[in-house]
Amino acid sequence: MADVGASPLKPFFPLKLDHFHAGATLGIGSFSRVRLVTHKIDESVWAMKVINKTDVYRLKQVEHVLNERAILDKIKCPFAVGLAGTFQDERCLYMVLNFVAGGEYYTHLRSAVRFENNVAKFYVAQCALFLEYMHKGDFVYRDLKPENVLLDSRGYVRVTDFGFAKKVAFKTYTLCGTPEYMAPEVILCSGHGAGVDWWALGVFAYESLVGQPPWVDDRGPMGIYQQILNGRLLFPRFVDASAKDLVKRLLVTDLTRRFGCLVSGAGDVKEHTWFSGLDWRALADKDLTAPLVPSVGGDLGDLADTSNFDAYPDPLSEPPLPSEVGLQPPKDPFPDF
Repeated sequence: MADVGASPLKPFFPLKLDHFHAGATLGIGSFSRVRLVTHKIDESVWAMKVINKTDVYRLKQVEHVLNERAILDKIKCPFAVGLAGTFQDERCLYMVLNFVAGGEYYTHLRSAVRFENNVAKFYVAQCALFLEYMHKGDFVYRDLKPENVLLDSRGYVRVTDFGFAKKVAFKTYTLCGTPEYMAPEVILCSGHGAGVDWWALGVFAYESLVGQPPWVDDRGPMGIYQQILNGRLLFPRFVDASAKDLVKRLLVTDLTRRFGCLVSGAGDVKEHTWFSGLDWRALADKDLTAPLVPSVGGDLGDLADTSNFDAYPDPLSEPPLPSEVGLQPPKDPFPDF
């Protein structure tokens, strides 16, 4: 498997779809599908994100797709998926990414119902290191949630899906994200920056420890937004006191008091008592033994093992050309993809 940011596929550039054998679908988004693929020559295994151009134009997601590709091309973070290459044809855009065989954190969390304190701590800490890395480059991720966190074969985090990520020097005003994880400033459209990621880390920690986000509502997003703005935060009795304190300091509406947004930045999070005794250097170097190690490969060590992912049906037909549904972009928005 490729190192983060490295591309052993470079000798085969420019990449084409017929360079790969297509395998199982690993996930489906609103305008994309992620498939396991194997390179025909060197038999390396990858995850290929297939983005439907017609849906990108229809849903006005061109900017998000361009941001995703640009940011993945720049970051070299050990806690994020690596981009090996991109290409396109008339119908689709393609991103070739590291295949992370351990499956979604969300799946493992649902199987466990909730994680014991030290298990949650291990994974929240890695997400904090990921956010610290992103923010040093002025990148805001904007979609941290269990579904976007993958586990590798050793049980370490790889964050995926950078569709909402953006380089933000000061503030941006786009309404995006997952309702349960949205910070108040996003809901109020008052302008937001890196602080939204630290808010999301608080929700992520709470969900890891409790088994569900702090704010849920069967009536849909509007009810969730109202609860978030009301700010009432309740904890079950079993939540560790220091974990509870950190979550409270992350889920603060006032940005001048929210952990991660203060003078020390990520340092306030990393130095919190919940992480007492954690060797941050060893964690960053992946020298610690993960509390949750997914079963990958079986006895034969199958690098293309997809058993940790849910099964999805394969597409029945090719996506339509934009012109076939009356969409005509004024010019090619992806000339260098």
